[in-house]
Amino acid sequence: KIIAHCGELQFITVKGDRKPFGSQVIEVHRMMKNSIDSENYIMLSKELAEDIMLPENYQSKLFKFNMGKDTYDGKEINYLFSIIDQNKLKLKPFDQAKKLQFDSPSTLFSEMEFPISAPQLLEYITNFRYRHLFVKGVDKFEYNENEINKVGTKHICVINGKDLDFITVTKEGKPGQLVYGEMTNSAPLIDELYSFYILTPIQNNSCKLELEIFWKTRSPIKRLIIGLFFNKAFKKNLQSTLDNLYQLVENENRPN
Repeated sequence: KIIAHCGELQFITVKGDRKPFGSQVIEVHRMMKNSIDSENYIMLSKELAEDIMLPENYQSKLFKFNMGKDTYDGKEINYLFSIIDQNKLKLKPFDQAKKLQFDSPSTLFSEMEFPISAPQLLEYITNFRYRHLFVKGVDKFEYNENEINKVGTKHICVINGKDLDFITVTKEGKPGQLVYGEMTNSAPLIDELYSFYILTPIQNNSCKLELEIFWKTRSPIKRLIIGLFFNKAFKKNLQSTLDNLYQLVENENRPN
């Protein structure tokens, strides 16, 4: 089912989440309770159809629109609708997430408890618009704002003018855990660098976050240089990331 409407919106913030409200929001919720005799359809309010200049009798290979109307609380709402024939849909299933496996323990590890649920914390971690607020030392993050972050999604970290290309990955977690990871092969000295955020629910409004770092390099000399000069900096950045993320969560969820 696809139901669409248009109009002026207002917004309120509830526990850090910005949500729309107003008469149009109420109307589109009411439109869900309609008299269309099907479980598969697209429904556009008359206002939206007029805005996009969709003819009342528009037809295509997939759609055949008709006029409809329903009355809610004494107000009549007119709309266009088209039954969707599933046999005509050409949908491609999502690729199954390939879960990585590692034969050795993580190179670096840190953990912290957070005062929000695991799904809420995962939103802060995976939504790139928050990234600059807790990952410091990056000039900018480049990503497709219209793309959902899933396995295979790419983004770029620009550090000191150099582009580091990242791709979203995952690995096996324990039952109940949420696992999100990223990998790059463009980091200096390192052939492959992996970071994993592992979230374990504690209660409804709390969870534990474990941050794991794996790095691989085929050169013994590079391994020695990283071990002698960079591991300490990596550990410091790891803890700083968790501290900044915790501060972000506290600020965003502080009662008004």
